[in-house]
Amino acid sequence: MPDTAPNSWEARAAAHSFYGFTDLPSVRARGTVVVSHGEGPYVVDTNGRRYLDANSGLWNMVAGFDHAGLAEAAQEQYARLPGYHAFFGRMSDQTVMLSERLVEVSPFARGRVFYTNSGSEANDTMLKMLWFLGRAEGQPERRKILTRVNGYHGVTVAAASMTGKPYNDLFGLPLPGFIHLTCPHYWREGREDETETQFTARLAAELEEVIAREGAETIAGFVAEPVMGAGGVIPPSAGYFQAIGPILKRHGIPLIADEVICGFGRTGEVWGCQTYDFTPDAIISSKALTAGYFPMGAVILGPELADRLQAAAEDAEDFPHGFTASGHPVGCAIALKAIDVVLNEGLLDNVRALTPRFEAGLARLAEHPNIGEWRGKGLMGALEAVADKTTKTPFPGKLSVSERIANTCTDHGLICRPLGQSIVLCPPFILTDAQMDEMFDKLEGALKQVFAEVGAG
Repeated sequence: MPDTAPNSWEARAAAHSFYGFTDLPSVRARGTVVVSHGEGPYVVDTNGRRYLDANSGLWNMVAGFDHAGLAEAAQEQYARLPGYHAFFGRMSDQTVMLSERLVEVSPFARGRVFYTNSGSEANDTMLKMLWFLGRAEGQPERRKILTRVNGYHGVTVAAASMTGKPYNDLFGLPLPGFIHLTCPHYWREGREDETETQFTARLAAELEEVIAREGAETIAGFVAEPVMGAGGVIPPSAGYFQAIGPILKRHGIPLIADEVICGFGRTGEVWGCQTYDFTPDAIISSKALTAGYFPMGAVILGPELADRLQAAAEDAEDFPHGFTASGHPVGCAIALKAIDVVLNEGLLDNVRALTPRFEAGLARLAEHPNIGEWRGKGLMGALEAVADKTTKTPFPGKLSVSERIANTCTDHGLICRPLGQSIVLCPPFILTDAQMDEMFDKLEGALKQVFAEVGAG
């Protein structure tokens, strides 16, 4: 039970905080975990309890919670220039250097970068760019946006409309013109006796049908995560991007890779699009961009979109969009250091080295009769709980099985994330073999306890 003392951290949080993306019955019963500091991949709460954070904060704290070099980069920049904007033809030197670096490490031979404060804002900005471009090029009817069911692209009104999750109905979303195609999850969405190759072909045919129905001239872009993150870590079916890419190109529809979660190493390559061998027209970046040490997002435009948008903005004399903290010098300094840490200090190498152990751990736990599937790529994975493994029947929602597993993990000193019927793991890139074993041991204990409680297995 939560500490109910009037001056406790738990009581203070309950009295004055309004929670987002939080199971409120759990908080009411258990109280809020109030974190005071971090130690490598661990966080420590105000009661001195230590937790291995297998969620990397929120996918983003890939270098852990006390990386000295990232803190020093922030401190040094705060001493030099603590804040500035990127409006009116002015920006910091750190912003210029980060743009150069982002294009350098991108899959693009050249390009341009526009900064935001989050992945949601970056996706929102991308939409405005596409709509701006359509009107500038005499195609104002190019407004519709294609995404996928279970895709997650953020929480602003436009980004939430892109997000194919049922909870957005609570806000009366999506807005008109946002079309959600079938989720490319073969295990869940594949038909009986349908091979994975046939499933991919069906999704490609669906895309062709939607374009024919809506009219290619009305579609501004197709936005997709290489691996769906907040949808429950859903890798695409085999050959998915190779199937849809030529269709989009033939109809002149830009393909935007939402790399907010996948980007900077999570899938084992710098970019998820490199993992799945496709080249998008633009990349959306955030989270690991600054290793979570500063709120920042970026739209990285490939050469064609960069040239077209530059020409359109010059004709209009302005691209009337931006944020006060766009290209913040401290954020840019941290991002430059974070990229160096991931690429040159062994973090990406560690992701690749740990991946076989990670996959083996997921596969071992998936042998449980109430785990229907394990799935993942690189250091992002999920275990999907089922009441019946043969029929893939989920547990009744009222049992809140994944929430119970996550809460039990917390009791055991492990933070993981419930998503639908799945438990998601996305640990920091600095994890050791021993810490990974600790993660799986604690999760296994929680699975056994909860499945016994609900009378499963």
